[in-house]
Amino acid sequence: MARLTRAESQARTRELLSETAQRLFLRDGYHATSLEKIADAAGFSKGAVYSNFSGKDELCLIVLDALYAERIAAIASVFSAGTLDERLAAFEAYAERMIGDEPRTQFEVEFALQARKDPALRASLAQRDAFVAEALSGLIEAQVRELALRPLLPVPDVARALLSLGIGLGVQRFVEGAPSIRVLTDTMRVLLGVPVALG
Repeated sequence: MARLTRAESQARTRELLSETAQRLFLRDGYHATSLEKIADAAGFSKGAVYSNFSGKDELCLIVLDALYAERIAAIASVFSAGTLDERLAAFEAYAERMIGDEPRTQFEVEFALQARKDPALRASLAQRDAFVAEALSGLIEAQVRELALRPLLPVPDVARALLSLGIGLGVQRFVEGAPSIRVLTDTMRVLLGVPVALG
C-alpha cells in the first residue's frame, strides 16, 4: 500500500478528529467534551488537535456544518417525489424523529449559548443560519414551481418562519417532550396556500 502524502495524512487526521468530535459532542454535549477527550478518543495527542484546528469552537463549527448538510440532504430527499400530501407525510415522519432529538438539541443549545459570549463566533453561527434558511428557501421554491403552489408570503419568509418554528419546537420537545410535529406541517400547508383539515 502506498504511503500517504503529508497533505493526505493531515486531511485524514482532520477527518478522524472531526468525526470523533461529532460523536463525543452528540454523546456528552459541548461543555463536557474537551479537546483532550477528543484527542484521546481519536488516538492522537492534544497537540495534533491544535495543529489542525484553532480550538474547540472551530471543531464545533465543523460538526455543525456536517449536521446541517445532513439535515438539508434528508429534507430534500423527502420532498423529491410524490404528491404534496405524500411529501408532507414523509417530512412529518422525518421531523418526528429529528426535531427535539436530545443529543443534537443539547449540543446545539449549549454551543449557541457559548457563542453569545463571543461576537466572532456568534457571527459564524449567523452565517450558518442564513445558509440553512437559503437552502430551505431554494427547496420550497422548487416545490412551489413543481406543484403550482401559491404561498401566502414570499418564499424566503416562508423558509424563515418554518425554520424558526422548527427550532422552537425542537427546544420545546427537548425540554417538555410533548409538542406535536403536526403544527409544523400544518403551518407549512397554510403558508403554502394549501387547505388544512380542521378537527
